[in-house]
Amino acid sequence: MSTKTLQSIPFFRYPHVFQQQREEILAAMMKVMERGAFILQDELNQFEHEVAKFVGSKHAIGVADGTESMILALNAAGIGLGHEVIFCSHTYIATASAIHFAGATPIPVDMRVDRCIDPEAIRRAITKRTKAIIPTQLNGRTCDMDEIMSIAREHGLVVIEDAAQALGSKYKGRAAGTFGFAGSISLYPAKVLGCFGDGGILFTQDDNTNEVLRELRDHGRNKEGNVVRWGLNSRLDTLQAAVLLVKLRAFPAEIARRRELAGIYDDRLTDLEEMTLPPGPDADPNHFDIYQNYEVEGDRREALRAHLQENGVRTIVQWAGTPVHKFNKLGFQDVRIPAVEKFFERCFLLPMNTSLTNEEAHYICDNIRTFYGR
Repeated sequence: MSTKTLQSIPFFRYPHVFQQQREEILAAMMKVMERGAFILQDELNQFEHEVAKFVGSKHAIGVADGTESMILALNAAGIGLGHEVIFCSHTYIATASAIHFAGATPIPVDMRVDRCIDPEAIRRAITKRTKAIIPTQLNGRTCDMDEIMSIAREHGLVVIEDAAQALGSKYKGRAAGTFGFAGSISLYPAKVLGCFGDGGILFTQDDNTNEVLRELRDHGRNKEGNVVRWGLNSRLDTLQAAVLLVKLRAFPAEIARRRELAGIYDDRLTDLEEMTLPPGPDADPNHFDIYQNYEVEGDRREALRAHLQENGVRTIVQWAGTPVHKFNKLGFQDVRIPAVEKFFERCFLLPMNTSLTNEEAHYICDNIRTFYGR
């Protein structure tokens, strides 16, 4: 295809989040507003039921955002002062922040070639103070949970999944967020399933943990309204739940479309020696990736990104190009995590969302190939 006609392709089209289901969303919101049913109402209960059914979880708890969901899960697991929690440094700062605000110490470790946490790095980081592992199910890919769960059982550790980017992703047929003590999901607008602000979900298979998490999200109140523990105000608003119910009905099609776009990128760019792509949609039968993001590595990254921008294509380097352990003011001085550091010299994100057309995906690929002289 020709790249002569300049196109304008933003990294993410936020208005599309609303416009693609405009009338259904407005009707659902009006129903809530006309009833004045804003907090812990029917739409939230229904959304929790439907999303739990979708992933195969016994329980789903709607909460205020993905960061607080991890804090609540750590609290429910009894993780706090004096404890260490292992996580991968290739993640958003929220993963480490949740550990910090639960009172524990975040311990960053390295990643494997698939950009997910390295189980061998987990083993090397375990100490007498280690109480939990938070694997990040990154960019819509679920980690090798067999190895992680095996390590956890061997050492008596709690597993809390940071599955913020992975709702609908699977490993060996099992959904992200359903493996450990609890699984945390973000519903930020740019997520594959996003609302119109902040929101989150916690999954758990355990009845008692479900009750504790529900109390923790609502000021420590139980079903009878009595305060039985310290808690937070961390409830998913009914308005957001109503929106999410509408969007959940189209969610399988959303995932299928992202996998189709990933297939185009994979077909068009996989032969470029200068680039490293994520695993393709059918590369590994153990993994079903949903492509929340499409994170690549490229030689001469900044020159390539400048070339794409000159041709109307916006890209970003995830998390401003800084792995968590490089935030020195947070106390991570003198920490070396080689694979993550090398990765952040070359990584960036191509546009990946359902507003992207096939023509636009090919245009992006054409411009990348032109840059590398193909």
